[in-house]
Amino acid sequence: MTDRTVRVSVRILEKEYQVACPPEERSALLDAAEMLNGKMREIRDGGNVMGVDKIAVMAALNMAAELLSARNRDNASDHGLTGKIRQLRERVETALNQGQQLEI
Repeated sequence: MTDRTVRVSVRILEKEYQVACPPEERSALLDAAEMLNGKMREIRDGGNVMGVDKIAVMAALNMAAELLSARNRDNASDHGLTGKIRQLRERVETALNQGQQLEI
């Protein structure tokens, strides 16, 4: 552990883990551990999955699917925004070329 990292204790399914991370990422690490703990408890309490390893894998798969879904939504949103920006830029360029007042 270098002087640029801190040890953070996180508790997931009643087990304690020590994780090293940069001080500025401590809060995000604690939030992530809390989220993971919640997902794993939800799966465990559902009663369909037995064993901590299997619960961890199921939680990881669920969280990865949520992340990919969010990325896909962001990409679709970015694509739509890019098109609108392109249209606005073209209108501005046309107005500048024609010396007109532009209404937005």
